[in-house]
Amino acid sequence: MRKVDQLLEAYGESHQNPTNKKIHWVCVPLIAFSVFGLLWSIPHGYFAGILPGPLDPFANWATIVAVIATLYYLRLSFSLFVGMALFSALFLYIAWLIDVSPAPLWAVSVAIFVGAWIVQFIGHEIEGKKPSFLKDVQFLLIGPAWLLHFLYRKLGIAY
Repeated sequence: MRKVDQLLEAYGESHQNPTNKKIHWVCVPLIAFSVFGLLWSIPHGYFAGILPGPLDPFANWATIVAVIATLYYLRLSFSLFVGMALFSALFLYIAWLIDVSPAPLWAVSVAIFVGAWIVQFIGHEIEGKKPSFLKDVQFLLIGPAWLLHFLYRKLGIAY
């Protein structure tokens, strides 16, 4: 069995309850986005001028971590790498939109992060099982891939 299949299966073991699954479909993307927003909010002036013109705002910690995370997915599966790279790009774009708005990105991100984790823990209380990441921290990266693999199955895309 491929490593990606083992990880997705192990993650799925503590995500069987339909209510918990629905919660994860909402909260996992929200948490992922909030992490991008929090990383984007870390001062990054020393990266100024690295990327050309309109891409320069994306020279920040969020982008660096996104690249590292997508390389992790590449080790697991090329198609998951592509999907997670697209979602990462979307989350970076949304972070940029909020950053140029009057709302402070860090505050929006903290509110989303805290709220989504509270709901996630409620989902795991309903499930009756602890979150997978308490056993292995890499499951924090497997959660989004677990959702993406369901989308891929529905679309007939091999993961």
